[in-house]
Amino acid sequence: MPPRIFARALPGRRPGKVVDQHALIAGRHPPLEAGWTDAPHQILALGDFKLESGECIRDMYLSYVVHGDSAGYEQDRSGRQLKPTVLAFCAIGSTHHRLDFLIGPGRALDPEHLRIVVVDAIGNGLSSSPSNSVLQPGRAFPRFSIADMVHSQHLLLRRLGVRSLHAVVGASMGAMQALAWAVLYPDMAGRIVAMTPMGKAAPWSRLINTMARAQIEAGLARVAAGAPACDAWTDWVPLMQALSMRTPAQFDRELGTDADVGSWLASRLVWWRTQNVDPLDWIAQSHAYDGHDLGKLAGWGGNTEQALAAIRAPVLIAAPALDLYNPLESARLAAERIPRSIWLGLPGESGHVAASAFDVDAACVLNEVMRSFLVP
Repeated sequence: MPPRIFARALPGRRPGKVVDQHALIAGRHPPLEAGWTDAPHQILALGDFKLESGECIRDMYLSYVVHGDSAGYEQDRSGRQLKPTVLAFCAIGSTHHRLDFLIGPGRALDPEHLRIVVVDAIGNGLSSSPSNSVLQPGRAFPRFSIADMVHSQHLLLRRLGVRSLHAVVGASMGAMQALAWAVLYPDMAGRIVAMTPMGKAAPWSRLINTMARAQIEAGLARVAAGAPACDAWTDWVPLMQALSMRTPAQFDRELGTDADVGSWLASRLVWWRTQNVDPLDWIAQSHAYDGHDLGKLAGWGGNTEQALAAIRAPVLIAAPALDLYNPLESARLAAERIPRSIWLGLPGESGHVAASAFDVDAACVLNEVMRSFLVP
């Protein structure tokens, strides 16, 4: 049985109707890179999706992929899923390939033993976003939150017949989603893996995002004015690809003593443009990032520490010694407050990108520790 492809709901079409709609994401997916694992793209139509703000994303759909037995979600007579399901998330400005360094034979998320569902978050350009919405395009797209991402993912799993999750896994904004899952759906996720997480967006992280949005808006204004050799990412890349993602030690090591910083930034800008991220999509996700606070979920009255303390599932928290985007203190606080937490200090000096394929040593440690943590 081939994978099911769900179409975006159109006027007069019932949400969830099974039709082939690869064209919805054709041209938006970045070119496959070394180490990425391709899988058939699937789309689930959700119709009009109400947000926590009371606004509504019209004609909404989610893009996702499945690794390991994507033919269906059959259950035995007791209702138990035949293969444990793991839900994985993408980070800000990324796609379902964000955690591919953890997916594959012998890795932490092994498709031979697990069914891994990786969801493209609202606003990433593959799921419903400012850049692809027909009814609410561009700046007309409503503001959404991390909680909205989680609620949409929960609805997707319900449509797929998934009643429980062996684990949820994410890094950075994906880790925020993972912790939000533990708060919003405490009886569904058996284990949590949160890499470089925050229970509440730190002022420093919000400052970085505020500066990044300003760089994007200035770039868009220059483009609109007809400035040559310029786009929305020209000044964004130094901030978000160098200063906040890496540490000084990592940047020095990466460039070498005599390397030209300008050349490095130019090459990084070229690479980032290949990722096909829309500026307004990134801005929209960054607002969700800034508004993240577990204390505002499930009736905790704004008390983030109490929300963390109420998480019942075992949680693996991983972070590097220095992170210039999501401060180490935020991850430490989560580990201290969550009763059944395990702390994993990531080796090296890579900074925020330690929880990615970028740092080979940290990736090896993550795969090894996670593999043990996720044993059914």
